Amino acid sequence: MDNHLDNHQDAEKTCCPPFNPDPWQEKEVVWQNKQFIRETIPQFLHIPLPGVFGKTIARMWKMIEQAGAKPADSEFLMLVYDPSPWKSELYITVTKDVPEADNVTLSGTYMTKVFDGPFSEIRNWISQMQAYVSEKGKTVGKMYFYYTTCPKCAKKYGHNYVVVFAQSR
Repeated sequence: MDNHLDNHQDAEKTCCPPFNPDPWQEKEVVWQNKQFIRETIPQFLHIPLPGVFGKTIARMWKMIEQAGAKPADSEFLMLVYDPSPWKSELYITVTKDVPEADNVTLSGTYMTKVFDGPFSEIRNWISQMQAYVSEKGKTVGKMYFYYTTCPKCAKKYGHNYVVVFAQSR
């Protein structure tokens, strides 16, 4: 398997690698200047406009490949931050700065929890994540969502795993 994103490009031919939730379930992750590139995606009431999400990922991945900034499969993350009903931010890990991209870093402590189910459950997942972080005596900052497989592969595997990264203070 060459890389995670190539598998997203042609889900008929190959598929996303199976996701193991164990390493992400109820963990604390500390990042110090973890490198990503970021793009903003328009959406309507928290739903990406048709076709925009896939095209944005493909454009970002091409830039990453051209820059020689692909992470190892084990380091790959694609996070989504949803600051409003009208836009979301997509972050993909990189190994170095990517020319002509919005290069950003994330630092801080993040608590993670894995959820499995339809996207319509996201409000429940947010509430559960807030409760989990609160039980640990911390407060939630931003929440990022790691959608671990494309919809076709989620259907194929029978799991729609989503890892929530809650910045904690």
